Amino acid sequence: MSVDPILVGVLGNRLHSILAEQQNALVNTAFSSVVRESLDLACAVFDSRGEMIGQSVGGTPGHINAMATGMHHFAAAYPPGALEPGDVLLTNDPWQTAGQINDITVATPVFLRGRLVAWFASCCHAPDIGGRLVSAEATEVFEEGLRLPIMKFLREGEVNADLELLIRANVRTPEETIGDLYAQVTGNEVGAASLVRLLEEFQLDTLDDVAAEIMNRSERALRDALAKLPDGTYTSELVTDGFDDEEVVLKVTVTIDGEEIHLDFAGSSPQSRRGINVVLNYTRAYASFAVKAAISPEVPHNAGSFRPVHVTAPEGSVLNCTPPAPVASRHLIGHFLPSLLLTALHEALPGNALAHSADALWMTIWRGTDAEGREFMLNVFQTGGIGARSTKDGLNTTGFPSGLRSTPTEVIETMAPLVQRERVLRTDSGGAGRWRGGLGQRTSMAACGEISWSVNGNVDRVLRPASGVDSGHDGAVGRFGLSDGASLPSKSRVNLRPDDVVDVILPGGGGYGDPFDRTPEAVLADVVDGYVSVEAARELYGVEVTYHGEPGTLVRLPEDYTAIESRGKR
Repeated sequence: MSVDPILVGVLGNRLHSILAEQQNALVNTAFSSVVRESLDLACAVFDSRGEMIGQSVGGTPGHINAMATGMHHFAAAYPPGALEPGDVLLTNDPWQTAGQINDITVATPVFLRGRLVAWFASCCHAPDIGGRLVSAEATEVFEEGLRLPIMKFLREGEVNADLELLIRANVRTPEETIGDLYAQVTGNEVGAASLVRLLEEFQLDTLDDVAAEIMNRSERALRDALAKLPDGTYTSELVTDGFDDEEVVLKVTVTIDGEEIHLDFAGSSPQSRRGINVVLNYTRAYASFAVKAAISPEVPHNAGSFRPVHVTAPEGSVLNCTPPAPVASRHLIGHFLPSLLLTALHEALPGNALAHSADALWMTIWRGTDAEGREFMLNVFQTGGIGARSTKDGLNTTGFPSGLRSTPTEVIETMAPLVQRERVLRTDSGGAGRWRGGLGQRTSMAACGEISWSVNGNVDRVLRPASGVDSGHDGAVGRFGLSDGASLPSKSRVNLRPDDVVDVILPGGGGYGDPFDRTPEAVLADVVDGYVSVEAARELYGVEVTYHGEPGTLVRLPEDYTAIESRGKR
C-alpha cells in the first residue's frame, strides 16, 4: 500500500513527542535514583507485530536495542487473542531482553476499538532484584536474583497481586522496586493514550503501514551509507581486566559487503565462570549501536536500522553465553564493544576514528545499617572520560557508550548515611595527543558516624588503560581502594570499617594524534583549566608553562600564565 509521505513525516515527529511524554512520565514518577537521576532506562513504541518504530531521546543502547529484539518474545508469548485492554506484561529474563536480572522490561499492548494496534514498552534497571547484590561473584544465574518469565503484571487493568507480593518478598528495596514498576506502567499508559488520540485525529485504524515506511526509510538510509564504504574485512582486538586474574579477550572481524555489514566475534574468550558474561541480545545491542553511530548517526533509530547489520558470536563464548551462566555484571564487558568496533572500522572510515574510552560504566553499590539500625542500599553510577575524536578532545566524565548520568552528590548524601568528601576532575587522566582524551574524576566516600557498611565495586580499566589512536597516548587507569593505599577487589562485595574512606577514581580516555601536534595555546588552556599539569605540559607536550600569579591563590587567571613551545623533549 502506498503511504502519503507527508503523513509519514508528521506521524513520525508526533511519535517522537509521544515518546518524550512516555519517558518524562516514567522519570517523574520513578522511586529510585537509578531511574530518576541516572536515567538507566529506555522507552520505545512498536507496531502490532512488535517491530520497533522509534525510541525516546534518552535511554541506554543496551536497554533500547535489546528491547527491540526482546519485544518479539513478548509478541510470540502473548498473541493478540491472548491479550485484553488493560493487560501489562513484564520479564527480566536475561536471554530475552537486556541480559541482566536487574533489568525489567514492562510492555503494554495498545488497543483501538478492540484491535491491537501497537505496543509501548520500557526497560529499567531495578534498584534490587534479590540474590547477590550486582557483582561478578555468582557462578550461575540462579544466584543473581528473582528471574521472572514473560507474564502479566496487570490483567485488564488490575495488578497481579500475587506477583507483586512475590517480588516484594524477594527484594531488599520493595518500595523502590515496585514503585519503579508502577512508574513504567504509568509511562506506557501515557504513551498509549496519546497514540490512540493521534490515530483518531488522523482517522487511522492502524499504525502498521506508516510504521513500515518509517522503518524502511531508516533501512534505506543505513544501506546507502554502507554502500559508500569500501568493501573489505577489518579486524580488532581488545583486552579487559576480566575477573581476578582471568582477563577477557574480545575480537571482532568486520566484513563490509555492499549494503550489508557482518560483525563476527569469533576468537573472543569463552564464557566466564563469573558474572561478566554477555547474552547475544546485549552483544547485538551495543554492536548495532556502534555501527550506526560510526556510519550514519543521523538515521532515526528503529527496527529498519538493524536489518543491514548482522551479528554473530560463538555459542558458549563470553559474548554469547548459554544458561545458566552468571550475567549480573555483563555491562563490564558489553560496554567495550563500541571501542572494539570503532577501532576495526578505523581504516574504512578515515578521519572518523575515536580513541578508546573509559568504556565500562562504574557502578558501586553501598549497603549497610546506620547508627539507628536502619538499613540502607544505594546504587551509585559514575563515568570516566571519552576517548579523543579526530577533530576534538574527548568529553570529560561522560557516560559512553551507556549514556547514563553520574549520581549527584546531593542524592548520595540524602539517600544514605554517606558523605562524598571529594569529587573533582582528575588532572592528567586524559591521554595526551593532538586531541586530548576526556578526563575521569576523583571521588572519595566516607561513612557518617558509626555505621556498618559494605561496597560492591563493579569497575574496570584499573589494570588496562584506554588506548590512544595514531600516536595518541593511553588514558590513565582507574583506582578502586581505600585512601590509605590499599586496593579493594573489583566486581566483588567487601565489608568496610566505620572509619574507612573509599577512593573511587575513574579512568580517562585515550588521546588522538601526536601530542607534539597540539598547539601551545591549547596546552596552556588545559593547564589553566586544571586538565593538564605543568609537568605533563612539559614532558608530554613539549610546552613550558610558567605561572606568574601569587602562590596559593584560588583563582588563577589565564593572563597569569605564559607558554613557550619547546618541542625538544617528550
